[in-house]
Amino acid sequence: MFFSSCRDGLKWLAVALSTLTVMACGGGGNTCAECGVGSVPPMSPAQAEQIAAQLALAEAVAPPPVNSSPTRQAATRFLTQATFGATQQEVDRVRAIGYQAWLNEQFAAPVSSMSHLSAWDASDKAIRAIDAGSRATKGNVVSSFWREAITSPDQLRQRVAFALSEIFVISVTDSCGDNAFSRGAADYLDTLGRQAFGSYRALLESVAIHPIMGCYLSHIKNQPEDTPTGRVPDENFAREIMQLFSIGLYELNADGTHKTDAHQQPIETYSASDISGMAKVFTGWSWWCSQGQTAGCFFSNPNHPEQLVTSMRGYALYHSTAEKSFLGTVIPASTWATPESSLKVALDTLASHPNVGPFIGKQLIQRLVTSNPSPAYVQRVANAFKLSGGSMKAMVTAILLDPEARDMASLGSDRFGKVREPVLRFSALLRSMGAHSDSGMFLIMATEDPGFALAQSALSSSSVFNFFRPGYVKPGSQSASALLLAPELQIATETSSAGYVNYLMYFLRHGTGLNGYDRKASRADVQLLANIDPDHALLTLADKPADLVEEINQRLMYGTMPLALKTEIVGAVQSVGAGLLSNLSVEKLTENRRRRLWSALLLTMASPEFQIQK
Repeated sequence: MFFSSCRDGLKWLAVALSTLTVMACGGGGNTCAECGVGSVPPMSPAQAEQIAAQLALAEAVAPPPVNSSPTRQAATRFLTQATFGATQQEVDRVRAIGYQAWLNEQFAAPVSSMSHLSAWDASDKAIRAIDAGSRATKGNVVSSFWREAITSPDQLRQRVAFALSEIFVISVTDSCGDNAFSRGAADYLDTLGRQAFGSYRALLESVAIHPIMGCYLSHIKNQPEDTPTGRVPDENFAREIMQLFSIGLYELNADGTHKTDAHQQPIETYSASDISGMAKVFTGWSWWCSQGQTAGCFFSNPNHPEQLVTSMRGYALYHSTAEKSFLGTVIPASTWATPESSLKVALDTLASHPNVGPFIGKQLIQRLVTSNPSPAYVQRVANAFKLSGGSMKAMVTAILLDPEARDMASLGSDRFGKVREPVLRFSALLRSMGAHSDSGMFLIMATEDPGFALAQSALSSSSVFNFFRPGYVKPGSQSASALLLAPELQIATETSSAGYVNYLMYFLRHGTGLNGYDRKASRADVQLLANIDPDHALLTLADKPADLVEEINQRLMYGTMPLALKTEIVGAVQSVGAGLLSNLSVEKLTENRRRRLWSALLLTMASPEFQIQK
């Protein structure tokens, strides 16, 4: 069911791959020297049998599992859920100490030595040194994301922060995301990282008073009601903090299912009057200002870089003194009301609402593990959150160590798993196969173009609802018929699927990112290590296609690649430079090996089997 639904959006790839290969190489011929992918003639039964024997041998000599610790497959699968992609070093660590100990190490790990804000500032300095009139942009926020995602040792923190950025959404593509505001967006991503393992209440407050969120959802400079002019407080953030950031639209049971009324209809969590009452809470907040709580500060635009990264300040003069009623809580009318006191009551009310555990917990399960968790799974996560007093660390632990997440039998289920969102597909490749940045800053500036890139880029969605909604169902798909959610398929189209393959083909051959800050470097900033090191271990495996494909299977798909897919890929790899390996110069031999590696990686990552995380 679920597996088949992903083929609904991607089944054309089998044809598209061969078409794109011919197009990329100018058409005609039976091989593609530039791309490293050849057209594969039909195999004889003897050839298929030989390949199957080679695959069996490759699997037979794989390292045996360590007693009383996760197998390589299980550890890689765990890291696929908990990081931006498994590396062999991390796999070995998980196998040596186990899941819980690895989580404890990650929880205790210090925040990355270079923050996103520091990276933006470093990029800004480098750009100004080249051209005094230029400065860092929103693209440098994205490149900082990639740097941390690929290289940071605090992988769990970075991975959870990215998941939170898809729930507590701001976007650098918004009008608030211009070059000046992009520095604040970098700090916002740091904020999510700092709060990833703390209390949900602290996370919610950090989000609510961050100046970039204030700009994005328009509660910065929000003024109180004024009867003579008919002015009412802006309700945008008041609505979204309830609908998207805390309790959702409908009352939930602890297992995430809807509570219903006498007519079996879901019960709404809030009303229009709750929004109006909550909106009054978010009046009187504006930019931090060194000159104090003055009208000039409240109404000003930021003229100091620290205003973009410092929590908003409450201005009592512009805070509503009227009664504020919401979600059964009443803040009485008072001439002494302050933005800070009203905010505390509102956030305490939201954080203690019984919906938070199942509402936020289910979304994090969807981002990390599976799109369709069972009600029992959601309830166990919600219970851990509740018993811990609202700890994000407890929630993340419960999600990743739940029996459903760790059960290897789930690999065979057609209802368990998720479509890998494009950013996570690419990060898995970069981490598992090794990526190098010439600048050290991973200058991948934007990847949201669906026709030429990944159709997704960190902090770059077109709306507060993220690139895809957690409740999305692909119309007309088998998953829809089976009543299964498939959020990531909301951005899976023929255009985005072709763009993804094209992006991979170009990256494998040429790398990706800017050619240095000055655009004058001889190559793109981010390269596979195998494209740089002629003695890379993966290249030596290219002489043995079955071994190469099996190694890629273990690194990218934790041993789940079906035999039929393996056979097809091995056959394609064998067709690249077949019969020429012993007659080539060292340079030509290395290039041939690279083409074999590119072919194996492209065909693996384009396959529906890889694009589903089980």
